[in-house]
Amino acid sequence: MTKGKCVGMAMKYLLVASTEACSGKSATILGIAARLQEKGVEIAYAQPVVTVNATNSHLDGDVRLMAQALALPSERLGLPLLGLDANRTIERLTGVDLQDYTKLLKDSLQLPGNLTIVEGGANLHEGSLFDLATAQVAETLNAGVLLVNRYHPLSSVDLLLSAAEQLGKRLLGCVINDIPRDRVDSVQTSLVPFLEQHGIPVFGVVHRNGLLRSVTVKQLVEQLKAEVLCRPDRLDLMVESLSIGAMNVNSALEYFRRGNNMAVVTGGDRADIQLAALETSTQCLILTGHLSPQPFILSRAEDLEIPILSVDLDTLTTVEIIDRAFGQVRLQETIKINCARELFGNHCEIDRLISMLGIE
Repeated sequence: MTKGKCVGMAMKYLLVASTEACSGKSATILGIAARLQEKGVEIAYAQPVVTVNATNSHLDGDVRLMAQALALPSERLGLPLLGLDANRTIERLTGVDLQDYTKLLKDSLQLPGNLTIVEGGANLHEGSLFDLATAQVAETLNAGVLLVNRYHPLSSVDLLLSAAEQLGKRLLGCVINDIPRDRVDSVQTSLVPFLEQHGIPVFGVVHRNGLLRSVTVKQLVEQLKAEVLCRPDRLDLMVESLSIGAMNVNSALEYFRRGNNMAVVTGGDRADIQLAALETSTQCLILTGHLSPQPFILSRAEDLEIPILSVDLDTLTTVEIIDRAFGQVRLQETIKINCARELFGNHCEIDRLISMLGIE
């Protein structure tokens, strides 16, 4: 592969894609779009394919978010062309859906501005049945592709090399995201040079950020179908980590002190663990077994403004549901949007990207 094949080509479209779901495409777009706007580039935004599920039932949710965060007028927004779910797939397979999505894509993305940033699907293949996979969209729009990779020490290289083979000259380069802080130096000194030597420019190396991976207490309430026992006014608190209180109180206190902005799951009958959690960096207590806490626990939680949730579930099921919630994190809250804009804006080489895009 020849490095920098797209250099010198004036591009109207930048397709921001990812090797897997929840890699940080939206956060990357917020960061680089804000920096491009600062340099006078007129941005438009579109998201042709949206996966429809319980956490993303509003097809235009990301479009509205980008419109607000980047102050984009309606004429610079491209609404989703396809909401992917089981029904749409069956309709396509059985010939009910005969829409020419290639033509629809071309016609719908004639947006004003210097550069239209197109957010890709959950992975490189999503939308293939409808001719809207990453490579197909890039070819239809004559777009350069910026690939966002969520860092995995064992698979990132393979995923990026495979993607480069699929995308060929369309690939501008990549952003490597969600790197544990103690791995950033090794990524910079080993992975980045390797990728650059193999024709994959690296535009950004972004360390892991707890806030961007967080969920609100309200989201946990919804996912767990929990009863809120106190401080329903504090469900906007951000939870960055999960801890399980199932040990003796001395061990628990030491364990909790190492956590930050935690949701602590413990039995409703473990007042000692509950009290220990309340005295550390806890954003909410989640009590299993549908047991009510002692009055002094509720009183202390009220004083500290920490919500207590009660669930009619066992600990294992509760933890599994919370883990899924962390795995489906979306950018919604203003604090996250601002964090993403600053983090990715500061860690991506905007001038190099502008040069690759051929934008004057």
